[in-house]
Amino acid sequence: MEVKWLEDFVTLAETASFSRAAEARHVTQSAFSRRIKQLEAWLGATLISRATMPAELTPAGRALLPVAQDTIRTFYALRESLRPAGESGLVRFAALHTLTVTFFPCWLQRLEADPAGFATSLIADRGGIEANLEALISNEADFFLTYAHPEVPFHLDTTRFQGLTIGQDRLMPLAAPEVRIMGQPHRGQGLLDRALREKLTLPVLSYGYSSFFGVALGRLFARRPPFRHRTLHENSISAGLMNLAVTGAGLCWLPSSLARDEIAAGRLVAASNDPGWELDLDVRLYRNVERRGRAVEALWRAAVQSSGKPEPVQPLLA
Repeated sequence: MEVKWLEDFVTLAETASFSRAAEARHVTQSAFSRRIKQLEAWLGATLISRATMPAELTPAGRALLPVAQDTIRTFYALRESLRPAGESGLVRFAALHTLTVTFFPCWLQRLEADPAGFATSLIADRGGIEANLEALISNEADFFLTYAHPEVPFHLDTTRFQGLTIGQDRLMPLAAPEVRIMGQPHRGQGLLDRALREKLTLPVLSYGYSSFFGVALGRLFARRPPFRHRTLHENSISAGLMNLAVTGAGLCWLPSSLARDEIAAGRLVAASNDPGWELDLDVRLYRNVERRGRAVEALWRAAVQSSGKPEPVQPLLA
């Protein structure tokens, strides 16, 4: 068994597409499919349902996904820890997957103007809120980059951890221009508003209940008018849900930073005109104040300066 097979599988789970996953992994689709089959043969289980479009995980695939993500993270963390002194010195980030795609690259580019300089590495997103926080709490990561909202409190000791707001985003309900419901086409623009009026049962692309967005949306739904819906697909990775949403599979809440290009191209449209169905989010950086390495301190100083906030905020508590 090879680690790259697990990386292939996680990418496929995120994109729900063999062609897009192969492109992301920089291999041909035939080579990518062959490696997925090799992983299935090694495990003795079918991981992907090839009878569906887009591709869906089988029960065995859903069971493997969190194990694969954790195994990848563990192997890369071990590799870093075994490097001789002088070859490491990387500032390690635990980060939500969406932020590694949308926010982290541009933000890091701005920070790299700091004359002290630093090198960074990313720990794979573990999916759940508590699992991602554990990487920071256990000192596997120097920083945790996450979304934050008052309705999704983090359980952090304020004497050990600091938080700094470094950006904003918005979670909004989106759909393809045409969505099929019970075999019938429906206009995606304003779909949620019409569903409430006409008591339609909407197919929803869900984050589940343990991810940050899953918890945030659960709180949002609890205080908004109930609407009929059924979960068509579940994935803690926003990019995977977005790839399904553009096919017309169903309604999905997505960060505006991630969906910006799809909205501009007309492949996704606003499913509601009511701003009450949206959530304004902070992008927040957390650190353990006991981690005082030169590179860690340099990055924190640059982050504070870039944010324009003289004093870091304290973590949100339950």
